[in-house]
Amino acid sequence: MKPGARNLITDVAGLWVGNAEDARVRTGATVLLGERPFTAAVHVMGGAPGSRETDLLAPDKLVQEVDALVLAGGSAFGLDAASGVADGLRARGRGFAVGDIRVPIVPGAILFDLLNGGDKDWDENPYKRLGQAALAAAGTEFALGSAGAGYGAMTGTLKGGLGSASVVLDSGITLGALVAVNALGSVTIGDGPAFWAAPWEMAGEFGGLGWDAPVDPGHEPQPLKRMGEATTLAIIATDAALSQAQCQRLATAAHDGMARAIVPSHTPFDGDLVFAAATGAKPLPDPTGDPFVMGHAAASCLARAIARAVHDASPMPDDLQPAWRARFSR
Repeated sequence: MKPGARNLITDVAGLWVGNAEDARVRTGATVLLGERPFTAAVHVMGGAPGSRETDLLAPDKLVQEVDALVLAGGSAFGLDAASGVADGLRARGRGFAVGDIRVPIVPGAILFDLLNGGDKDWDENPYKRLGQAALAAAGTEFALGSAGAGYGAMTGTLKGGLGSASVVLDSGITLGALVAVNALGSVTIGDGPAFWAAPWEMAGEFGGLGWDAPVDPGHEPQPLKRMGEATTLAIIATDAALSQAQCQRLATAAHDGMARAIVPSHTPFDGDLVFAAATGAKPLPDPTGDPFVMGHAAASCLARAIARAVHDASPMPDDLQPAWRARFSR
């Protein structure tokens, strides 16, 4: 396997990503949009999730495809970003047909960034506007680091951010990861610059530092955030033809990527969640072996995207945490 041409989730043909930010509020939203509806599922492992329309992603539900997926800051307020995306898609004639009415299916998930130093004393919830702006910006190229849903994100030690990565399997199937990292745990090892995800790095995408750092197996981490303040939100996408049940298994396997890249992960304080999306463009060459390989590839790809999110975060005035680049870049 090797990275895709862009090393972004948009290496999966037919998918676009849009970001929007509000610098005053220190928050943002990110949308994954399909050229056409795509199969989607979700798996939640964190103890404090916040989401919209995730129940309909179960394999036994009527609607098997969605129009878009949304990640946003703002805690519960941020769920309104998906409403903005839904309004924009309805205006484009997109959505699940019920008679002559179109209802866009837009599941979403949120992270907590309300205590990051931004001005949260708004008169009107800004997230519907941010969702609309993210939809308008959707394309194949998009910013990483301090962008979109990761704009105001923080981790246990460093600024968080938005990350992405991709991989093309030997079978020709493409997978991509998109992630907003706002974790309680640390993405780097100890007090140094090296990333926990280093064993899965490709082409020096987050500094090529390797794993040259001491690890204390007896270390007992302490929570650096309060209950409900931390979350890592991810999307794994592929051009393979997968059922909703197969997508759910892919999302479940992808959670291993969080455990590879964030220590600790899946805590009671985090709302860790992974969506999986499949465009269905390519039949599985090997219906038995390919899902096995894809699960491993999804986890590795997500680990890389998590490291890229923190590696690419930008320093800003009045930051409450240092950006990786400000602290370690030479």
